[in-house]
Amino acid sequence: MEIIVKQLKAKGFNEITLAVGHLSELIMAFFNNGSKYGLKIEYSKEEKKLGTAGGLGLLKNKLEDDFLVMNGDVLTGLDFSEFLEFHKETGSIATIALNRRHVDIDFGVVELDENRTLIGYIEKPKIDYLVSMGVYAFNESILEYIPSHEYLDIPDLMKRLLSEGEKVNGFIHDGYWLDIGRPDDYIKANEDIQKIYRELGVSIDEA
Repeated sequence: MEIIVKQLKAKGFNEITLAVGHLSELIMAFFNNGSKYGLKIEYSKEEKKLGTAGGLGLLKNKLEDDFLVMNGDVLTGLDFSEFLEFHKETGSIATIALNRRHVDIDFGVVELDENRTLIGYIEKPKIDYLVSMGVYAFNESILEYIPSHEYLDIPDLMKRLLSEGEKVNGFIHDGYWLDIGRPDDYIKANEDIQKIYRELGVSIDEA
């Protein structure tokens, strides 16, 4: 999370709000008011779990214009300022940062028609996906779709926006990205940072 804070500062962001719940005291003691990073850090404490989007309902009087929302366990070389600028240019209510993922299938994949007649056979195909990086750019109008003090995850918020005919865009980042959701991911992040620190935009000493 500290790397994210330093990346945001390096890209010209001056105000950050951290949504905290469990272990909030430790996080607040570590980051304090953000002065040691040269920016302002405030905190939004959730007394109950509100999901990845529900916490924004507590900030309706603070958020304006366009802003970034991201998970705190992301390690990426994404240029946050470029991403936000892309979002503004599209005029959409939301933009999702996306990363390409490849899945190797170890078997031959068979295609049948409705009569169970073979119409295709692909030996050990590679399937490509675009996956969410856990980084989003929102326009303040999105707050109309987020109730206060109610649980809401971002996938459900996206579905709500689409059902209402709102414009949602994707921004494809082909560089480094890791979601540090498991102990193995944390180990990998510590190994990778020695190789990709230049892409992160902060030095190893700073991180």
